[in-house]
Amino acid sequence: MPRTICSLAAPYQHNRSRERREIIIVDNGSARVPEPGDFTGLDAEIRIIRQPAATASPVAAINTGLAAACAPLIGVWIDGARLASPSLVDACLAAAQLHPRPVVATLNYQLGPALQFNSARYDYDQRREDQMLAHIDWPSDGYRLFEIAVPELRTGPAGPMLESNALFLPRLLWDELGGYDPAFVEPGGGLANADAFLRACALDGTQLIRVLGEGTFHQFHGGLSTSTPESAIRTLQQGSRAYLRRRGNPVRPIREPGWLFDARAGCLVDYP
Repeated sequence: MPRTICSLAAPYQHNRSRERREIIIVDNGSARVPEPGDFTGLDAEIRIIRQPAATASPVAAINTGLAAACAPLIGVWIDGARLASPSLVDACLAAAQLHPRPVVATLNYQLGPALQFNSARYDYDQRREDQMLAHIDWPSDGYRLFEIAVPELRTGPAGPMLESNALFLPRLLWDELGGYDPAFVEPGGGLANADAFLRACALDGTQLIRVLGEGTFHQFHGGLSTSTPESAIRTLQQGSRAYLRRRGNPVRPIREPGWLFDARAGCLVDYP
């Protein structure tokens, strides 16, 4: 968590337009609740909310955070183990200006030599990850995260997309969507994140905008979908069955690439 918040706050996270930003942390039953003193030295407005009734699913906590947020553009970060690249927030703000009903999706990466459910074969663990982060001198240059990570979209950034760890929608679209569906009560939320992304893309008149050149980077912590191949397969199968029961159709990724926003160039691009 401290690394994640560091990656979302200045000076690491760029803020070229100098607009006001707020980071809302919703604690969902941690053994040790985060405190403001944990984040001293960061240039950020940080608000910590304790979820009154902690649950195995993060959905209720996410909706608590959405209700508390007051910005016109709100990004949800379902996985607190993910680091941001240095201009991710700037890029999402810029991309959101391109359409009146934008669904701004960043790309997911995982730290290590392979997707983390396969990393054990490379003797990859928390200690090795700490060494890799030290080797690239993180957080001095956050873009070097790309050197020590692999993309979750194996067919390229314009390939079929099921979810985004950092999903940005205008306040009005979050309200129209109704936030995350509280029916997703599985540990970790099951496919709640995918469901929110797919429902947002299905709203009338919305435009999917994928952000290229920035991303979120999953840290190793033995999560449900990243610990072992068996755990990853079991979690996906259970989540898919629950999704089918709730939606009446199998979960399917978005195959249309939508608009591709090159964060470095600051414009829309065609992907070969």
